[in-house]
Amino acid sequence: MDHKYGLLNAPEKNLEYCKNKPSNRWTSVWTVIENNRAQHQAWGPPTLGSVRKIKILSFLFGLTVTVLIMASYILTRDQKGLFLTPSPYHLTVVSRPAQHPLNLSFTTDYTVVREVVRSIVAKVDFSRRKVPDLGEVREKEANIFTAIPRKFLPHLKNPCWYEEFFGNITADPYGKNLYALYSKRFQAIYDHLRRAFPAHLHQHAGRYYRLRCLPFFYIIGQPKCGTTDLYDRLRLHPEVHFTTMKEPHWWTRKRFGIITLSNGLNNPYPLNDYLDLFDQASNQIQDHLMSNSSKSLKKVDSIIGEASASTMWDNNAWVYFYDNGKGVEPPILVQDFIHAVQPDARFIVMLRDPVERLYSDYLYFGMANKSVEDFHERVSESLHLFEGCLAERSIRSCIYNTTLNNLMPVRLHVGLYVMYLLDWLSVFSREQILILRLEDHAANRKITMRRVFEFLQLGPLTLQKEADITKSPASNTRRPANRNLGPMLSITKEILQNFYRPFNQRLALVLKDSAFLWT
Repeated sequence: MDHKYGLLNAPEKNLEYCKNKPSNRWTSVWTVIENNRAQHQAWGPPTLGSVRKIKILSFLFGLTVTVLIMASYILTRDQKGLFLTPSPYHLTVVSRPAQHPLNLSFTTDYTVVREVVRSIVAKVDFSRRKVPDLGEVREKEANIFTAIPRKFLPHLKNPCWYEEFFGNITADPYGKNLYALYSKRFQAIYDHLRRAFPAHLHQHAGRYYRLRCLPFFYIIGQPKCGTTDLYDRLRLHPEVHFTTMKEPHWWTRKRFGIITLSNGLNNPYPLNDYLDLFDQASNQIQDHLMSNSSKSLKKVDSIIGEASASTMWDNNAWVYFYDNGKGVEPPILVQDFIHAVQPDARFIVMLRDPVERLYSDYLYFGMANKSVEDFHERVSESLHLFEGCLAERSIRSCIYNTTLNNLMPVRLHVGLYVMYLLDWLSVFSREQILILRLEDHAANRKITMRRVFEFLQLGPLTLQKEADITKSPASNTRRPANRNLGPMLSITKEILQNFYRPFNQRLALVLKDSAFLWT
């Protein structure tokens, strides 16, 4: 495992230097940001002249209190930022300098950011990625491909197989499962699985076998686009089962050892720990299979889903592995591994207006002192950083750049849907990916869910069951406190619309649907 490329892509010999100073690559970008801020700052106290000593002391006392308050605000804000994939070195993030509230009455800020957006748009490129050879992909993760067979049981709709069990059938099969150790709220489910484990072992010729399964379909994105609501409704379908926990993030994070967003790389989660998450559903599938075995070979139509909203876009760990840090674009992506294991898998993607998605993303994360002005400033800084990256690299290199993704105060890149979709379409067919819009889902959930049922080839439902699925309240909606902030500033919205426009246009062209223009 190669850890020599840290958060700032610095070699080991310069690690201490990088802990205290950002990479030179971003120095010019930070300079632009600070110059922009300086136009809105008031420098120095007013002339004191002949003011009496008591007024001088009062002024200094007030100034001290103000500085302490501002420092508290900045520290709180920095500690709760949107740094998604940490470095294994726990590098110290350089604190932002103290600043006064953005003066939106000045047109200078808008003019500068608008030019930044124009510069970015001029460099947008939708060239194809180089797809790695299947043999190369299998070589990089040999443990995955030796554990999972290339063919699955023929009488199951879901991809499953029997794996020989060599352990003690009376021992705890989940005692070392890292998901079980770090997910205390799922202990009741694991207790149930422990008790059911011996009864679900299949004995043949003096040996024990357990049924193992992968998902028939994945809900892969995007964050803050309604994936939780879709997940909650699909769980109500009698033929659909999910993992014991939502969003295991195994393909994008856990298999690399990213346990929490505040820590670096830890022990990787083994493949078996991930497969254990499907045991509850596997047991139900096996019960159906056994009940059919004595009667007929009727196909079992139950399927399993997995919902991790990071699967579509998060490749932030790529720079630490497979010698990938030597290049500027990841040579192997998450979808390459999934395709090598499950070439027939299906995927569901829920999207929304990327401008509104970004604002919802900002409101969702638990940072202090949220405001529309703060959101505007974070957008401005992120755009400057993105432009700085494009000055040296391609658009694909920048959206997969771990350093940039960690530095940007808001996740601009997550809304560049077409860039990720094109990379998924480089290995999977268009028929294997269902693209939905949150706006359509919110307007008519019955139509959306029927599209999903048809895509997954699910059986018919009674009118009552369909009503139960489609009429339940929406899940994971905006919190009341966040709703009180109101919409983003019109100037921020215009800037973001200009930024996302060429990507939306390409997306609408790829999908042959003008609704994805979000105009």
